[in-house]
Amino acid sequence: MFKGCRVGVVVPAYNEERQIEDVLATMPDFVDRIFVIDDCSADKTSDVIKHWAKGKGHAHRVQLIRHETRGGVGKAITTGYKAALEDGMEVVAVMAGDGQMDPKELPLILEPVADGKAAYSKGNRLTSGVAWEKTPHVRYLGNAFLSLLTKIASGYWHVADTQSGYTAISAEALRAINLDDLYPSYGYPNDMLVRLNVRNFRVADVHIAPRYGIGERSSMKVWKVIPTVSLLLLRGFFWRMKEKYVIRDFHPLVFFYAFGFLMTLIGLGLGIAEVVLRIMGNAVSVGTVVLVALLLIFGSQFTLFAMWFDMESNKDLR
Repeated sequence: MFKGCRVGVVVPAYNEERQIEDVLATMPDFVDRIFVIDDCSADKTSDVIKHWAKGKGHAHRVQLIRHETRGGVGKAITTGYKAALEDGMEVVAVMAGDGQMDPKELPLILEPVADGKAAYSKGNRLTSGVAWEKTPHVRYLGNAFLSLLTKIASGYWHVADTQSGYTAISAEALRAINLDDLYPSYGYPNDMLVRLNVRNFRVADVHIAPRYGIGERSSMKVWKVIPTVSLLLLRGFFWRMKEKYVIRDFHPLVFFYAFGFLMTLIGLGLGIAEVVLRIMGNAVSVGTVVLVALLLIFGSQFTLFAMWFDMESNKDLR
């Protein structure tokens, strides 16, 4: 137990036969149950887990669940969450099976949730001061870009490093969310934040150190993930606007966003048309140029005001 709470740790694993034993061996003693989800690994991940649990006398502590077909890291975490709820866990953390998450930092992740200060906490590697040096640069930049989009989509403007999978969540928050609706792949943590915001759960950002070069192998391709997660966040943004600010409790910021997007799109469309006409040798009137400028200026102002209203509305959720 940790601070009087029963703690479960979900460990999603895919082809982690080289790393999974170290993850299990270094799991802190206060963790009550470990839920390892083998997402249809092609190697001996499950065999290594069974051998370690039996040999170390931890068969009662480790629950191995194997997917017969690969569902993605998000699907694996969902399976683990469900198992943890059924087993009566009060706080559930997630630690990857590749060893990228330092078990010594688990108390930092658990503390805000165990103390009741937040319903969800997540690690933030970008504020460590050494993230640029220790993190592959392409991944760092991709993470920073998706963090910016997630701030807008989720309404949690204080969070960063949204791709961090080192998290903890309360059983109350898990029960409030339809776990089956969560995105099954790498956009899982982004989708989770959007859904938590609609329910007005507090989220804590915890400073942790980046951990790379320890033998981990990632199947994530940044250039594939960014477009997919960006589209997911766009859908999540509009869904959150509808659920939180129209259906559950009306807020005028939806009008600011609507006018902002509309004016910006019309201004961009007219601006592109003017440029094309000018290139083709046609004359462009001063009035049209002024109209485009006004549309873009007002569009950006409406959008920025909407963001400010959103920040004010969610400032108590940090």
